[in-house]
Amino acid sequence: MTTRAGMLLAAGALVAGTATVLPASAAPRPEPTPRPIAPLVWSGCATSAYPKLQCATLRVPLNHDDPAGRGITLALTRIPHSAKESQGPLLVNPGGPGGSGRTLAGYVAASLPAAVAAQYDVIGFDPRGVGRSEPALDCRPGHFEPVRPDSLPSGAEAEQQGVERARAFAAACGEKYADVLPYIDTVSTARDMDAVREALGAPRLNYLGYSYGTYLGAVYARLYPERVRRFALDSVVNPQGVWYEDNLAQDLAFDTRHKDFMAWVARQNATYGLGSDPAAVEAAWYRMRDALRETPAGGKVGPGELEDTYLPGGYYDGYWPSLAGAFSAYVNDANAVPLTRVYESYAAPDKASDNGYSVYTSVQCRDAKWPRDWNTWRTDNWNVHAKAPFATWNNAWYNAPCAFWPVDSLTPPDVTNDEVAPVLILQATDDAATPYEGAVALRRMVRGSSLVVEEGGGNHGVTLAGNDCLDEYLADYLATGTVPRGDGLSEADVVCEALPEPKPVTASSAARNGSAPGGAAVDRTGGTVVDRTGGAVLHGLLGHVR
Repeated sequence: MTTRAGMLLAAGALVAGTATVLPASAAPRPEPTPRPIAPLVWSGCATSAYPKLQCATLRVPLNHDDPAGRGITLALTRIPHSAKESQGPLLVNPGGPGGSGRTLAGYVAASLPAAVAAQYDVIGFDPRGVGRSEPALDCRPGHFEPVRPDSLPSGAEAEQQGVERARAFAAACGEKYADVLPYIDTVSTARDMDAVREALGAPRLNYLGYSYGTYLGAVYARLYPERVRRFALDSVVNPQGVWYEDNLAQDLAFDTRHKDFMAWVARQNATYGLGSDPAAVEAAWYRMRDALRETPAGGKVGPGELEDTYLPGGYYDGYWPSLAGAFSAYVNDANAVPLTRVYESYAAPDKASDNGYSVYTSVQCRDAKWPRDWNTWRTDNWNVHAKAPFATWNNAWYNAPCAFWPVDSLTPPDVTNDEVAPVLILQATDDAATPYEGAVALRRMVRGSSLVVEEGGGNHGVTLAGNDCLDEYLADYLATGTVPRGDGLSEADVVCEALPEPKPVTASSAARNGSAPGGAAVDRTGGTVVDRTGGAVLHGLLGHVR
């Protein structure tokens, strides 16, 4: 699931274009002789936050199996190493698919211990189709403009309206990008990563990938095991459910996480006044949803937009105080202004989110097979909705273009790997976007890997977000290449305690402190206080799995 405020069972691999299925035991076939890659030319592109940031572009083949054919451009950033000796490039990816990684380089370099960051050239990039890479996709501008039809179909006519809307998006992508869509996929992006490695003159690659970036990293490691140096994968996509099954699993996990939020609101009844019974608080949230169907808040927040707004709370509990304040204002004070403001902060569409969604669908629909019979979608989503009503149908419509995608799907790689250097996997047990089972599966599939678990944590993207225990394991791995080893009797090699849950925020405390713990806070009058702690900044950069 990719928020707009800001996805895997196969026995072989298909490389985009004229590729061949590879059995899990086979080495990747020899690639066509590529055109020589020119050294990168870096120039300053400093920002106030990252004054040492540099930028470059790299030309790569649209179709890696036709290296002399049409080229596309990747946009790169770098924070150069400052130590006397370098450990090479550390490529970073924020997930998505469709997330821009250019700013993440600066964040990672600034968030790692200075002595570790100094040893690396931290490299960010916009993957093919994304952001400042060219061409940048935008299939159907305005597809998410409010107010959309209610995501929950009220009958056959409403469902058909959603189907036609999804079909229109798929058709628009096919009409605008027919020559490009066959090459917007994870394997092609992994091959782009290797082109970046070559352009940097590095024999092997270091990597930190979040969310979908974990799957991208696992695919790269499958294609180029001998070129993997140190790979850290944070919040892991299940490589046995790409992508249809993974999305259904997300629906269940997001509903559970939404209930965790409702329970937190109930524990903060003294602040938010929504009651002390979690079930009653949840019932009030669904009554708010029903009311917005009749009268959208601010003329822009209907039921679908409400779900979009509260989904980020499933990724990061630092948003809970803001979301609770808006919820309380709407229910207790009949004040819709805070709700409109959190929608504008976390979920309102813009050009970047239109681009991100276009790439998201292009990658996921191309990567793996999706049901082409809408009856399958209907049956599966109503079955899951009965257990998990929070966002099941919202997510179904988000992915529904894949039922009508104009390009045939590939077969995803089997990322089982017994040739790669030790990989560090980091995962929260209660992560909704990439449930814990995915990390356990990858741990078993990649020989020599190590799993560091945040026990009881529910956030998505857990390193460089304030948990010192997790960050120490990441920093030690990047510094030395050493992974922690458990006793072999449990799934996790080591366990870190989760961060404390966020504290409630009142208007008076926000005014007094100047910021809110863990996220931008909205008080019941609609005032907004922006928090710039590490967790909030990181989660604003991640291209979340949707």
